[in-house]
Amino acid sequence: MPIVPDAHATPAPSRAPHATPAPSRAPRVQRVAVIAAPPVSMFNLAIPEMLFGKVEIDGGPGYETVICAPDPGPVTTTGGLDLLVPHGLDAVDAADTVVLAGSGSYTDPDPRILDVLRRAAAAGKRIASICTGAFALAEAGLLDGRAATTYWAYREQLADRHPAVDLQGDVLFVQDGPLLTSSGYAAGIDLCLHVIRTDHGAAVANTVARLALVAPVRPGGQTQFTQTPLPPERGISFADTRAWAMGHLDEPLTLTDLARHAGTSVRTLSRRFHAETGVSPLQWLLHQRVERAKELLETTSLGMEQVARASGLGTGDSLRQHLLRRTGLTPSAYRSSFSRLTVPVQSQGPYGTGTRPAAS
Repeated sequence: MPIVPDAHATPAPSRAPHATPAPSRAPRVQRVAVIAAPPVSMFNLAIPEMLFGKVEIDGGPGYETVICAPDPGPVTTTGGLDLLVPHGLDAVDAADTVVLAGSGSYTDPDPRILDVLRRAAAAGKRIASICTGAFALAEAGLLDGRAATTYWAYREQLADRHPAVDLQGDVLFVQDGPLLTSSGYAAGIDLCLHVIRTDHGAAVANTVARLALVAPVRPGGQTQFTQTPLPPERGISFADTRAWAMGHLDEPLTLTDLARHAGTSVRTLSRRFHAETGVSPLQWLLHQRVERAKELLETTSLGMEQVARASGLGTGDSLRQHLLRRTGLTPSAYRSSFSRLTVPVQSQGPYGTGTRPAAS
């Protein structure tokens, strides 16, 4: 969940004009432990390191990613190669977030991995799985009564083996409290970007997506329970129309406007847009507008009414309503949590004494 600074914090007493300012405390780097269960998927294993490694906060790394295995040393991959993994599962104890990569031995998880997952859950750590990693979470009993997903080809098998899991279909990833599961392959990218956005905001997540040359965070749901539709790979492309709409979010776009740009009927647009993206055109527009509003709150000092107009949400009341629904935070609280703008006013923030976000 996003960290909300203490609303009752007061500025530190002013110092003499020539006093040396006390150094501010840098944000703590979050530790991510990625478990490689042999034979591990090289692609699954690379996703967390690639994305978390691109996060930069105030000139420093936002995450420290460590790959670990039950037996440190050479770890077999699903492609038949061996990777040298120097860290054992004790790396999980020092982690804030644990990611379990997909493995070819998903039906027979190592008991040591199950034990460390249970211990991590008991300690309140955030735990995520990519692809078949969900089988180990289920085997450890962590998904009983919770919503989860896995790669579509193994979904029925997971349901048969673990009927207590509330298995979700046709989604990229699911978050239920501190547990996150994703479907196969590239859906792990969406999961990691969602984690980055949750920790550091939309602007940072979108910057990472651009650096990695992948799509920005795709439409999600509620804060404690996130479902993202999985778009079928069929239908004509409306990429040009989506790009055009992104440049006109501050305008009152309608289905007719989108259809006219795409050179098709409203009915055809609605049907094929949904087939391509997994959501309706208006749902997609709303998601992009909320994302734009979040970026403006993070990167500018615009007033709330200005943010609402620039993002196409219309009014400050509308901005508040949609942001509360998506993040559980008011616009002011969201800005306090994620603003990248600072002013030299001392306050007691989430990491101790330091600068606080500029007021709107």
